[in-house]
Amino acid sequence: MTDERRERGLEMMRQVYGWEIGDGPGDFFGITVDHLFAEIWTRPGLSMRDRRLLLIGALASRGFNDVLDIQLPAALGNGELSPDELREIAIFLTHYIGWPLGARLSVQIDTLIAKSG
Repeated sequence: MTDERRERGLEMMRQVYGWEIGDGPGDFFGITVDHLFAEIWTRPGLSMRDRRLLLIGALASRGFNDVLDIQLPAALGNGELSPDELREIAIFLTHYIGWPLGARLSVQIDTLIAKSG
């Protein structure tokens, strides 16, 4: 790990999550910052919005609503997705991930939009 790689990873984490993140202890945190955020999230070929859309779809399909509680507000707050686009994502994904997961996602999005607006 280099200091430049760690800082690049921390900066990308800040962009992805939408809040200030400092360096943390332990190998798990270090590997996450140095590999996932410094190398994977910064690769060319996909925009931040593209990556966010893929991640939201993957999380919703698994019912990982706790992580969606981080990703959805970040997408809205960073201006990557509008309220109408988030609602459309729920409608679209429901037909692929199933009604119960899609309904939960729709409620989660509507709750977020009501709180932010």
